[in-house]
Amino acid sequence: MSDGTDQTPAGPLNGGAVPVAEPGRIVISVDAMGGDRGPGAVVAGIAKAAKANPDIAFLLHGPADQLTRAVSRRKMLRDRCEIRDCGGVVTMEDKPSQVMRHGKGTSMWSCLESVRDGEAKVAVSCGNTGALMALSMVRLRKIPGVNRPAIAVLWPSRNPSGFNVMLDVGADVRADEEDLLQYALMGASYARNGMHIDRPRIGLLNVGTEENKGRAELKAAHDLIEAEAPGGKFDFVGFVEGGDIPGDRCDVIVTDGFTGNVALKTGEGTAKLIGDLLKEAFKFSPLSRIAALLALTSMRRLQKRIDPRRVNGGVFLGLNGTVVKSHGSADATGVEAAVNLAFQLARQDLTSKIKARVASAGAAEQDAPEETKVAE
Repeated sequence: MSDGTDQTPAGPLNGGAVPVAEPGRIVISVDAMGGDRGPGAVVAGIAKAAKANPDIAFLLHGPADQLTRAVSRRKMLRDRCEIRDCGGVVTMEDKPSQVMRHGKGTSMWSCLESVRDGEAKVAVSCGNTGALMALSMVRLRKIPGVNRPAIAVLWPSRNPSGFNVMLDVGADVRADEEDLLQYALMGASYARNGMHIDRPRIGLLNVGTEENKGRAELKAAHDLIEAEAPGGKFDFVGFVEGGDIPGDRCDVIVTDGFTGNVALKTGEGTAKLIGDLLKEAFKFSPLSRIAALLALTSMRRLQKRIDPRRVNGGVFLGLNGTVVKSHGSADATGVEAAVNLAFQLARQDLTSKIKARVASAGAAEQDAPEETKVAE
């Protein structure tokens, strides 16, 4: 982690205050540093998002001299982007514990602080995932009633929406039955508000669909989620298997962070392998090259649908503020996708709705008869 300086607001290019918080605008706090491609890709990405949506404004965190030059070349950002000067950078090699102790002057800390102070509705960062989650938990704090926050991602699927939500994919490798219930509640809110699915279908990932399969905490979570479904305004489809992750049996897949992260990385690796094999196949002979030309339109359509950049953004759920984690290697298209997702979730006020859902579930548990309560 590089040494940082105290953060100070940097106004627009003429030195005055940028009116980012105009009525009707949603302010997004963006960590410009920490990604593999540097601040240039971040600025290019937020500029693409700003061009497509006039209701977005930004607080951009990082070294003012670098960011001012980058922003000055993007006309659509000049009255919609305020720069917060901070010289420290959280690198991919930094340990979360080190960042929590010494990260105050970094762009990541400053980015989260803006959400904590109510200056922005949501934070976006391409930086170190472990450090971002650790800082988010310290600066934003967990929602009352949430034991472990979760990272939710969109997974390409056969559903009409084109995606499923899966959580947790790496916030915490552990999860007991109460945690899995909370993931189901938060995932349902995400699907309802982020994907406009009125009554999401929830599936609990297991080694089989039979109710007698799986670890004890999965069986207990099955009963808890099933009992909560009527009041939670979602449908519980029971246990699902790995093959259902890209399928159309459910809209939300609930699992622990260890399993979810392995599934996510396996899916990414498999998608890359298939892409590479297709390229090799189409280059194999002159006839295959001709076939590639004939299939070009269809291949472009497929590439666009499964392009990971267009679904870039894991959402930290269960905190007093929404945080979107963009992939570290994201280019301008990936950053734009993360910003667009952040804007949509902020506009729907996802955090408040998750708070209400978790609180109502907790109240129902407290009000339940003693014989029906789950043992602590």
